[in-house]
Amino acid sequence: MNMPNEESPEFKKEFPNKSLLLAAWAACIGGTFQYGYNVSIINGPTKHVQAFINQTWLQRYDTEISAHALTLLWSTIVSIFTLGGFVGASIGGTLAIKFGRKGTLLFNNLFALLAALLMGLSYPTGIFELLVIGRFIIGINAGIGVCVQPLYLGEIAPRALRGAMAMGTSIFITGGILTGQVIGLTELLGREEFWPFLLSTTCIPAFLQLMILPCFPESPRYLLIDKGDDEGCKAALQQLHGTDNFDSEREDMEREKISAAGMRAKRPWELFTDRTVRWQLITVIVLNVGQQLNGINAIYFYADYVFRESGIPESKIPYATVGTGACEALTALTCGMLIESLGRKVLIIGGYTLMMVWCVLFTFALTFQNASPLVPYLSMACIFAFILSFGLGPGGVTNILTTELFTQPARPAAYMIAGSVNWMSFFIIGMVFPFIVTGLQQYSFLVFMGVSAVVAIFIFFVVPETKNKTFVEIFNEFQSNGKRKPSYSDNPGATLLLTQQ
Repeated sequence: MNMPNEESPEFKKEFPNKSLLLAAWAACIGGTFQYGYNVSIINGPTKHVQAFINQTWLQRYDTEISAHALTLLWSTIVSIFTLGGFVGASIGGTLAIKFGRKGTLLFNNLFALLAALLMGLSYPTGIFELLVIGRFIIGINAGIGVCVQPLYLGEIAPRALRGAMAMGTSIFITGGILTGQVIGLTELLGREEFWPFLLSTTCIPAFLQLMILPCFPESPRYLLIDKGDDEGCKAALQQLHGTDNFDSEREDMEREKISAAGMRAKRPWELFTDRTVRWQLITVIVLNVGQQLNGINAIYFYADYVFRESGIPESKIPYATVGTGACEALTALTCGMLIESLGRKVLIIGGYTLMMVWCVLFTFALTFQNASPLVPYLSMACIFAFILSFGLGPGGVTNILTTELFTQPARPAAYMIAGSVNWMSFFIIGMVFPFIVTGLQQYSFLVFMGVSAVVAIFIFFVVPETKNKTFVEIFNEFQSNGKRKPSYSDNPGATLLLTQQ
């Protein structure tokens, strides 16, 4: 009997091995889950932490802290997380090359444990500066996790399931956001006396990963191509893919190993001078800038205002906010089920196109908010529709493309660049967005509509569909689209990549 080929229904309906799913879960719970969790967990205890800072200031200096200084300190506690993330993303790829993908994820938990300890000790010691240090350190943890965990998932997954498996990144980010929102409710750890414990709960995902991830192997692709460990690669594939289910994946890795022969892992700055990856690099930069500047942060900023205008009582607004988190988590799961059937390109272009529509409608609704009792409900519908569209498109697909557009020697450096751009964009929008809102008010969403349009057009004309293609095939397609033959001066393995099938 003939084995099913890549285009057969059997190939497309392949279901991941249980060990593969558990390995992905173990990687994600201490990886991108931490990012989402620590983005949302800080919102719940805002008033309680500010009261602690004011009390500590009064004890130290016998005077209450000024409103300006309190706002500055609180903004620092919140935003220092993004600077830590930038640092983490900048070193994540280097650590992944030196210690391996799995080894880096395990090592990264030390940052989470240290941050949890410092933030938990801030209240009993009366040192609010520990919150700043702790948030910076947990930012480093999140930056490394966002960089290395998608790398690990993309390299352990079979080609037919690479997109669905890589969706674990978005699913666990949104799951982390939702978990943080739920735990921050007053019925759980949202009361004033519990806020130090709330911020310290970031140690729980770290402990879970330290207990579970060692049971699973290092990335087979890293073992074979980077370390030359043939037996280790076979053992890893056997555990992750099943005893009779990894021959084609092994052949893909062998082809990529041959193409990368004699090449060392690239450094980030080397990608900027390598013309064979020029368009891939431009693509991940555009995608990561677009992911932060498309208006999703503005939507969350306006959410509380819209909920109030819709008549939701102040005490119930946190539950409505949990609804937005649940909405985003649901769309990440939906995207995971659709990505291997519809493809990456359709989802991300469709997501950005829908977001443009909601930007226009939301601008209209905010402009005429008081014209009718029904308009606030239109605004609320736009919020949920925008979040759904973001989760189905840019929120779900961006990280997958960073894995798929690069071959093994360039992939860690590409993740370092993508992560650094993403975190820096996150920081910039946090600093600039209040001024945009003050100056343009509801019309700021027309700016976000323009960003979404530019990114969608760029993807349509530049990015090929990557579904069910090997990394080598995707590389070759970029070279064909660029209508140039790569030279040895660009990349000594490029010609072999083009001819090896």
